[in-house]
Amino acid sequence: MVTNSQNMWWSRGVTLVVWALAAASAAWWGLRITGLSQPLRMVPAPLFVANDIGVDAPAVARALGAVAAADAPAPPAAASRFALLGVVASRSSQGAALIAVDGKPGRAYRVGSKVEDGLVLQAVEPRRARLAPVSGPGAALVLEMPQRPAK
Repeated sequence: MVTNSQNMWWSRGVTLVVWALAAASAAWWGLRITGLSQPLRMVPAPLFVANDIGVDAPAVARALGAVAAADAPAPPAAASRFALLGVVASRSSQGAALIAVDGKPGRAYRVGSKVEDGLVLQAVEPRRARLAPVSGPGAALVLEMPQRPAK
């Protein structure tokens, strides 16, 4: 009987790779089940600064790209942070609104649910949603859907 030694080594190599993958999978599942595969939490080393070193903190901050408070851009207006993408409204101003916050993908909010810290969806109307502060008096923010392009 004649055997080809190359085919025999090839099949042995494939068998070795399959068994190595099976062993790695068993080890991974074993660690996963026992809870030992939790990621390690790195604790930052304490930062000690000697008092005798003369460091000009504002100069270092400017060198690292920090901007002064007067040069800092103003925070965006509240109305520009929210975009109304869709509305499901009933006659009693109940329903839901699809709102995108800070350019993120839109999420559905029911009337009465918290949209962001300090703002709650107060009411929805066709093509309009009203956000109001959670507590205390404050101006309500009215969001309107963009106009449909004319055909």
